[in-house]
Amino acid sequence: MKEYIATFHTHFSAMMSGKKMEAAGISYSLEPVPRSLSSSCGTCIRFQAEDWKEEWMDKDCDSIYEVLGEKDKNPEYQKIISLS
Repeated sequence: MKEYIATFHTHFSAMMSGKKMEAAGISYSLEPVPRSLSSSCGTCIRFQAEDWKEEWMDKDCDSIYEVLGEKDKNPEYQKIISLS
């Protein structure tokens, strides 16, 4: 299973995407965007899945990143796609 981070333009959009993921049986957590991805404040969704699906993402989703490494050990992020 891969770990992903989805970034959003608005907190509301992140929450709406979370509802779609929940309906699809995917667990997630709302978190601040990691500093290495954005210097401004923002909300992201961290989730694990075999692959991400665009239909889970609200219209204000900015980008999807794959998390490379463990969360607590300074992971790197690989941008998968920019949606905006």
